[in-house]
Amino acid sequence: MRKLTALFGLLVIASSPLHAAGPSAVASIDRSLWPDPIDSQPAFDRASRAELLAFAHALAESEQLSDDALRDQLKLKDLDHGAVEHMRTVYWHRLATNYALAATHCTPTEPFCQGSTGEAAFRQAAVSFTVAAGDRYAAWFQAAQAFHHTYLDELLRLAALFPRISSEVDTYSARELSGNELADRHFLLTFDDGPTRAGGNTDKLLAVLRGQQLNATFFLLGEPLQSRLQQMPAAQLARDYQGMCVGAHGWEHKSHSAWPEWQGSVERSIALVHDNLPNSFVPLFRPPYGQRRADSGAFFEAQGLRVALWNIDSQDWNAKVDADQVKQRVLTLMLLWRHGVILFHDIHAKAQTAVPWLTGQTQGSGVQWIDCHAFPPS
Repeated sequence: MRKLTALFGLLVIASSPLHAAGPSAVASIDRSLWPDPIDSQPAFDRASRAELLAFAHALAESEQLSDDALRDQLKLKDLDHGAVEHMRTVYWHRLATNYALAATHCTPTEPFCQGSTGEAAFRQAAVSFTVAAGDRYAAWFQAAQAFHHTYLDELLRLAALFPRISSEVDTYSARELSGNELADRHFLLTFDDGPTRAGGNTDKLLAVLRGQQLNATFFLLGEPLQSRLQQMPAAQLARDYQGMCVGAHGWEHKSHSAWPEWQGSVERSIALVHDNLPNSFVPLFRPPYGQRRADSGAFFEAQGLRVALWNIDSQDWNAKVDADQVKQRVLTLMLLWRHGVILFHDIHAKAQTAVPWLTGQTQGSGVQWIDCHAFPPS
């Protein structure tokens, strides 16, 4: 229902008990300001190059801030300098790698084609990146600056607290899945916190996915799943999820990093999914808020499970953004990261609007919505 990205806006400046609270600002952008379609691979790459340079420019600017200034900007009480620097290094590498992919076939006359694609050259291009007033991309550039500064703050807030407060921002081991394992232009749809009651948003979303000839991975909570099973036979619910993949999200939506009963929560929710939805079950566990213990790897390995995180957060649970903003945010992050696991929530209605729009916008672009049964890739 609520994800870790939203946890930190007020968490460390508040003296109240641990709770989920949205970030002070959620990155969103009007994609209509981008003047080109993205209905071909070259067009997707052009838009991708632009988003990569815009985000990298924001990242370079953030490196000029002192720790105190960054801490104040992120509205944090404490800031782990080493964790922030580690993630900045990770992001520079990912951005340069993605830019090289996006620039494979471009020529110097193509927009946002900077020539050399090594990491040092990419950094240099990002530092000086701008779009002149009056350029056909000028309106997009102004909006992109705001989007990427806000989005970077979301990420750096997570980095500043990791690993003291765990999140999807980084992994503890290779057994944890982040979405970065996927190939270029490959994306997996995932949905958390269901199921809703019969006829609710989960059922509506399943109909949308089938109408788009897509499948997805659902991470179910034990309590609502148990309630749903009291409404209908397990065989009927299994038919509802037929063709989908189903993992567990815990017995209830509580942080699994500090909850004394976290292991029991994992075991009970996994067993309930496995026993009632055997044909859709996948041995994946997604911790609520992305929070899990740093030493939990041995437990998950003994259970035959992998921790499934994400690298594209739709923020669809957040009241600060509507369905239109959610879909445009997700498309922008797809252009930026070029592959990954997208986090939605089937208990909310926004994905029902976002998913068909995303598939329509990316048609012909080379984007592949992967079969959930093929994740993780071998």
